[in-house]
Amino acid sequence: MATDVNQPTVPQVTMTLSAIAATAATPRPSGETVAEQSTRIILGINQQLADTSLGTRGTWVLSWVGVSPGNANMAYLARNTDGSNAFAVVIRGTVGSVTDLLEDLDVGTVVPFNLIGMPSPVSVSKGAMKAFTEVVTMSTAGVTLAQALITALGRAQPNPTVYVTGHSLGGCIATMVAPYLQTLTWPNGKPNFELHTFAAPTAGGAEFAAYVDSLEWQANERHYNSNDMVPQAWNNLGATKQWYPDPGPAATDYVKAVISALVALPGPNVYVQPGKCDALNSSYDPVDRNVVKQSLQDFMGQVDFQHSNSTYLGLLGAPDVQPGPVVALVDPVGAAGTPIEIVGSGLGQGVMVDFGTVPSSKQYVIRDDVMIAWAPEGVGVVDVRVTSNLGTSPAVPRGQFAYGGPAAVAVTGISPDSARAGEQVQISGIHFAPDPQVYFGDNLAELVDCAPEQLLVTAPKPTIGLGKPATVNVTVLSNGYSSPASPADEFTYPE
Repeated sequence: MATDVNQPTVPQVTMTLSAIAATAATPRPSGETVAEQSTRIILGINQQLADTSLGTRGTWVLSWVGVSPGNANMAYLARNTDGSNAFAVVIRGTVGSVTDLLEDLDVGTVVPFNLIGMPSPVSVSKGAMKAFTEVVTMSTAGVTLAQALITALGRAQPNPTVYVTGHSLGGCIATMVAPYLQTLTWPNGKPNFELHTFAAPTAGGAEFAAYVDSLEWQANERHYNSNDMVPQAWNNLGATKQWYPDPGPAATDYVKAVISALVALPGPNVYVQPGKCDALNSSYDPVDRNVVKQSLQDFMGQVDFQHSNSTYLGLLGAPDVQPGPVVALVDPVGAAGTPIEIVGSGLGQGVMVDFGTVPSSKQYVIRDDVMIAWAPEGVGVVDVRVTSNLGTSPAVPRGQFAYGGPAAVAVTGISPDSARAGEQVQISGIHFAPDPQVYFGDNLAELVDCAPEQLLVTAPKPTIGLGKPATVNVTVLSNGYSSPASPADEFTYPE
């Protein structure tokens, strides 16, 4: 999408602000207080807002941040310094998987959403109401979100604009927070409110949607990726059973069963989305081609990709936000006190390293992509993860450290990844012992040749029957380990 980078659109700005809300969302694995995490969040958001290459152009400054107990919800207030007299209330989206998000909304139970000035209560899901309550009641130094905004607008020029925005769960809660803010008394008159949601599931029923749409808005827009499952909830979720077209992944019986379970969650409650619809695309584009096989994990992997902040920013033609740190590879074995090399990205000064839930007390950075950390006291096999102001690295198979060995086993590739029984298949991976066992689903394969990072096997006959998928995970049992399942180890038997 061609855009004038010097004049970002409001959706580009508000989606960028929404993506920045995910900064440092994951707590440090070794543990930290809410105050410590809040400090990281503030530093990370300030770093992102100062970045002139993003859709926010470096013209926004942070005014207030609130984090609820347990890190369940977070919101921040920002002010634009470019003379536009604009403010933004930004609510953080989902921390976790799409299925966790949909189940946590507790849409089988509805409760009244009763604001001052409403003609009568309207209903919203119990889960959405819980999140809304946490957002509007959490405080920092005794100051709530509403109080911070009232104070900020009291110092502003007349006729300010307030964007209320969020991605995913943040967008859902924004549809409740924005009407709530409209009911408050403002020191210099009511500001111009704009509601911009991205990838938002539905908060309430038809009466709720009608109430939100009846309010006075400068803009009230619901932006969504046509291939994202989450904004289909809860009024069109069943349609996703027909996803995805070529190159896939097409929904299998397992996928359809999961979707059927999600479709049933609302029970008799009927949900309706508020806002003017803005579909960001009309075809199956973009696609994550790493997860296109017919399996549940690939389907949900594609759903996660289609729902991600990065995908939404790309569809809007806006630059992606700064990524958090990543661990790609570590020295796999050692003892307490051993210096361990960590290879990845975002490993700059100030990063903190954890071995499982135990922090490393000594580390130094060689480059942005290489650092050394000394293994703390520990036992067993742990994930090595790095935390910075921008976030915490995810756990990865090659980021595992084994105290005393042997090193953890992982499959990194299958070639070919589709063949008939009796044909030879090469399996790439790490730390294979001389006597591994290789399973295609639940069937043992014949080992032809073995090397520490490569195996050659003969594909066994598949298990055929009702509910048995054509795509299976290839699992290597070696040195007491079972390799973890991932899209890299999927193998398909042709029909």
